[in-house]
Amino acid sequence: MTARTHVQGRIVFVSENGKGSFGQDVRVGAHLLIADEPRSIGGEGAGPDPFEFVLAGLGACTAMTIRLYAERKSWPLARVEVRLGHAERLADGAERDVFSREITLAGDLSTEERQRLLEIAEKCPVSRTLAQGARITTSLSTCCSPETGVSS
Repeated sequence: MTARTHVQGRIVFVSENGKGSFGQDVRVGAHLLIADEPRSIGGEGAGPDPFEFVLAGLGACTAMTIRLYAERKSWPLARVEVRLGHAERLADGAERDVFSREITLAGDLSTEERQRLLEIAEKCPVSRTLAQGARITTSLSTCCSPETGVSS
């Protein structure tokens, strides 16, 4: 493995935005998002905190996976809603972090269809990655940020 390893595909660029101690600009393609920590721990509360972004990704992936499956089966799914929570292991003494997911399925679905869609939720790629864990590679950049010209 080389010192500079990139996973091909999705690229997200995160940089400090100078708004408080923790404010970050998060660039995802043409989209600009803001990340921050809550005021209670020294942030400005200007955007979701990092774990809220993880929850958002899990919720969006869950809903999209359920929708895709229901459409392929031509099931009468009118709407999907996902409510998520996160308990940090350090906060409650657990062995691992716990992510909770409550799924609401609107539509004239049978009990069997609802149960199958609940099973399908476990197959969303983000859910599988969180459940299985992932390898993270980290390296120092030797070039400058295109947005700031600052060497990183």
